[in-house]
Amino acid sequence: MSNISAGTTVGTALVNEGNTDGTLVLRTNGTTTAVTIGTDQSATFAGEALFQGNAEVRGGLYENQQGLTGTSITIDAATGNVFSLTTSGPTTFNAVTNLPVSGTAYGFILHITAGGTHTVDYDGLGTNVRWAGGTAPDAPASGETDVLGFLTYDGGTNWYGFLAGDAMA
Repeated sequence: MSNISAGTTVGTALVNEGNTDGTLVLRTNGTTTAVTIGTDQSATFAGEALFQGNAEVRGGLYENQQGLTGTSITIDAATGNVFSLTTSGPTTFNAVTNLPVSGTAYGFILHITAGGTHTVDYDGLGTNVRWAGGTAPDAPASGETDVLGFLTYDGGTNWYGFLAGDAMA
C-alpha cells in the first residue's frame, strides 16, 4: 500500500506488507535513496536522511570521526562531525566545505593536540566566528589537548565557537 505517486516529494509507503524486512527506494528530483528496513524495525539509509517533524532515535546516535593532518586545514563537513588534529607547526583553519543548506544546523567537535608550541588561527572559518567573551581561545600548550565546538545555523555565514575543554588529560 502506498500513497506516493510519481513526482511527489512527500508521502508514506508500506514496505512488504506483513513482512517488515525489505528495501524502500525513494526517488525525489532525480536522486534515489534506498532505505533498508530490518526485521528488528531498524532502518539504514543510503545517503542522507532529512526528517521533518519528530524523529525517534533508539540505540544511540553515532558520530563520524575524521583525522586531520597538515598546517593549512580545510574541514569537509560531508566526511564527519568530529575531527582530530595534532599540530605539526603554526596551523590555520581555512574553511569548512560541503555544509548543509542555510536553515539546517551543523556542528562539529574539534580535538586539537599541540605537537609543540604552535599558534592556531581559526579566522579562515569566517570573520563571523562568535566566541564567548569575543576572543578565540589560546592554542593548547605543547602536549595538551583542547576540545572545541563549532555550530552554524546559516550554512556557515555565522559560526558559534566555544571551548568545551581546556588541557584535557
